[in-house]
Amino acid sequence: MCGIAGIVSFNRRNEHINQGVLERMCAAIKHRGPDDQDLYISDEIGFGFRRLSIVDVSGGRQPMTNEDGSLIMVCNGEIFNFNELRKELEGKGHIFATNADVEVILHLYEEEGIDLVKRLDGQFSFAIFDRRKRRVILARDPFGVTPLFYTITDDLDFIFASEIKALLHYPGVNKTVNLNALDQIITFPGLVSPNTMFEGIYSFRPGELAIFENGTLNKSIYWDLDYPLEGATHNIRSYEEYKEALDDLLQKSIKKRLQADVPLGFYLSGGLDSSLVTGVIKNKQLLNNFPTFSVEFLTGSINEVKYQKEMVNYLQSQHHSMLFDYLEIEKRLKQAIWHAETPIKETYNTCSLALSELVRANGVKVVLSGEGADELFAGYVGYRFDKERAQKMDFDMDLDAIMENEMRAKLWGDESFFYEREYLAFEENKRSIYSNKLSDSLHDFGALYRPFIDTSKIIGRNKVHQRSYIDFKMRISDHLLSDHGDRVAFANSVEGRYPFLDKDLVEFVTTVPSEYKLRGMEEKYILKQIAADYIPQSIINREKFSFVAPGCQYLLQNKVEWVMDMLSYAQIKNEGYFNPDVIERLKKQYLAPSFSVNQTFEIDLLMIVLTFGIFKELYQIPNLN
Repeated sequence: MCGIAGIVSFNRRNEHINQGVLERMCAAIKHRGPDDQDLYISDEIGFGFRRLSIVDVSGGRQPMTNEDGSLIMVCNGEIFNFNELRKELEGKGHIFATNADVEVILHLYEEEGIDLVKRLDGQFSFAIFDRRKRRVILARDPFGVTPLFYTITDDLDFIFASEIKALLHYPGVNKTVNLNALDQIITFPGLVSPNTMFEGIYSFRPGELAIFENGTLNKSIYWDLDYPLEGATHNIRSYEEYKEALDDLLQKSIKKRLQADVPLGFYLSGGLDSSLVTGVIKNKQLLNNFPTFSVEFLTGSINEVKYQKEMVNYLQSQHHSMLFDYLEIEKRLKQAIWHAETPIKETYNTCSLALSELVRANGVKVVLSGEGADELFAGYVGYRFDKERAQKMDFDMDLDAIMENEMRAKLWGDESFFYEREYLAFEENKRSIYSNKLSDSLHDFGALYRPFIDTSKIIGRNKVHQRSYIDFKMRISDHLLSDHGDRVAFANSVEGRYPFLDKDLVEFVTTVPSEYKLRGMEEKYILKQIAADYIPQSIINREKFSFVAPGCQYLLQNKVEWVMDMLSYAQIKNEGYFNPDVIERLKKQYLAPSFSVNQTFEIDLLMIVLTFGIFKELYQIPNLN
């Protein structure tokens, strides 16, 4: 994958696109594509491309055009079914100029128009300029593996890029904090598309298609996760049939993601998901003597080295690991925020940044990981809590409980569905954290007061599937695949691929009954049964740990000077976003020797405040007046 940027200006027929601006936009995302840069500029559009060469290394340059030059495209991504599509298109007379996988998009558009997105199997964000129709078509893959951001200027210029930092180089794009996005980060697992931390800059949602023409952007969702209504009985199979089909689809997904003309590697946490991916590769002899990568924590109680070593011995992989403590967090935290383009709630982004650095230092450009399995197979503790909660329904409710139920109905379409916390009670805690100015106006920008999720995909579903859908929308694309995935990987010019986030596999998983995912209180039941054929039983049966890293308390307790300065009373007061008195009280709590944050259940509030300060400093955002 790579980095793309573009300027579309249909209202300036007598002016050329500013090449210098486009070059600066591309330079801002050079880390996404250090191997090559190229531009296409006309009176109406400017497309820029930074390349990380993975398929057709010697060719495959972009921007690309079709046979007669009427279509111009830039694409960040990989099309895993390009061989089948290319054979089909060549059979219809299309002439290919390269061996690059993404060239099929151009020719498929010629054949099928905007419906081409339904034929693609991959991870991608692209823009096509249709010269004849004077329009630009843009799309993002179903799970949001690849990022795509945009803004529309006052002059109706449409500007897009793989990262927001590129957009900020366009004249007139403002750096104003999106308060609703900040409140989403505090309230929920993280940002939810189309929100970004910048007012007026938006993220394309996963599975979204858009057409920009006549100064207007028309958007639609072409794919979404869709679980059947509870009680639906279509296409029922036996358990063994589900297991066999799922095993086959996982194998196929992994094989697709091994397509590359450069070395590949694998993250190995010691948990079930990454171990299963590598176990399939070993047992099916898809690769031999492949590299694996992991991080070892020197602080905190969670360290998975034992399981990592067990898997390395089983796989006989070329393993690379690095030791990680609070000094590594301090060294990398600002870099992590720069690439994330958002405040973060945990420091493990710095661990992921270190991992991608380790990958690149060993000559690897592509790495496979296990993201998506927890959300598909009820892997988080919340899935078990839902079942316990259902068994202890309390119908004798006071006024606070009734109001909380009303809020849940508003958020999720189901008053009985509990996600993470009591939001009305937490709203009062948030008011105390914000400055007086923001506290007084919380109802105007708060995350609870604006719709952000399609409740029609939640209502009437099984509780396991309700949580899965919400986790996909609130954890996967804008957090685990974004600030924790794509940004920290491409910071070191490494592409991430995710076998569990395969459209065919996911669509099949939606048909698997919930009791095969959460069996009693055992999470990932059917996945564990499949894993028994590929990895040691000790890995399958081990206690599950969340991938967490030391929190803000470690930075405070170790007296990191710049952290103390950034959280100082004067600094917080001058910025104007948070209450300096409350932050001082929190600092005293964090500095207590016995203090710790259980990141699985609790929010590291000072980490949000600290990383917001870093975000604000790095992107030169003014104080709140």
